[in-house]
Amino acid sequence: MTIQEANRHITNRLTAIYEEVEASNISDCVIENLTGIKRTDRIINKARSISPELGQQIEYCIVRLLTHEPVQYVLNEAWFCGLKFYVDKNVLIPRPETEELVEWIISDCKFPIDTLSILDIGSGSGCIPIALKRRLGKAEVSGCDISIEALQAARRNATTLGVNVNFFALDFLNKERRDQLPAFDIIVSNPPYIPEMDKKEMPLNVLNYEPPKALFVPDNDALIFYKAIADFGKNHLNKNGAIYMEINENLGDATASMFQLNGYRAEIKKDMQGKDRMIKTFI
Repeated sequence: MTIQEANRHITNRLTAIYEEVEASNISDCVIENLTGIKRTDRIINKARSISPELGQQIEYCIVRLLTHEPVQYVLNEAWFCGLKFYVDKNVLIPRPETEELVEWIISDCKFPIDTLSILDIGSGSGCIPIALKRRLGKAEVSGCDISIEALQAARRNATTLGVNVNFFALDFLNKERRDQLPAFDIIVSNPPYIPEMDKKEMPLNVLNYEPPKALFVPDNDALIFYKAIADFGKNHLNKNGAIYMEINENLGDATASMFQLNGYRAEIKKDMQGKDRMIKTFI
């Protein structure tokens, strides 16, 4: 089997559950990961044969992909802000809209970089704090998560990508524990914000594989994490500091109102698709 034939084979198999364009994109990811050959080089070397062992690995990937398992988990990798991250089922797959949040923080930052302190709440794979540290080199960046397994992935990514981020375990809904933290210039978070009732609308590749604790919140308290962050910021946000968060596109006004009732000013920012997906709050 040649590289070109392998690519077509994967695409054809995956069209059983994916549109052809998406199946083709997934196939490209699999071939590049398993062969280490970039797309342009694969076009040039499309007639190159692959080994029987590689053929077996491809079949194994196809079996997993046909269960709707995301390709990022199958390959244990995802790209975010131009960086390759290790991901597994203990962490969310980084999304493009979260990259927009990172870019907003960087473009909006008014603090001197060498004294800047940043806390990321609910770090998961560590994509947000690691990307910020890579771009704001001298800043002191920390990240917390309730999941020990997620922290292991985050620390692995920090080591691989050559940055020093202070990751630590914390149940942020535990007020006594979070109040022990110092103050920060910037607080950032992409917390859980999907009401449980919305599970029925979620695609299988998300619902069946991504960690539910990182996605869902109670129907009767969808802003539970934002309320905790608002409470935390009152005593842990330095003067002229700001809180940047990803939000539920359907709860933008409710999120802004809650912060305003807690003495904050709030600014909602739309993503590239015109949806309310980010918010900045400050006192």
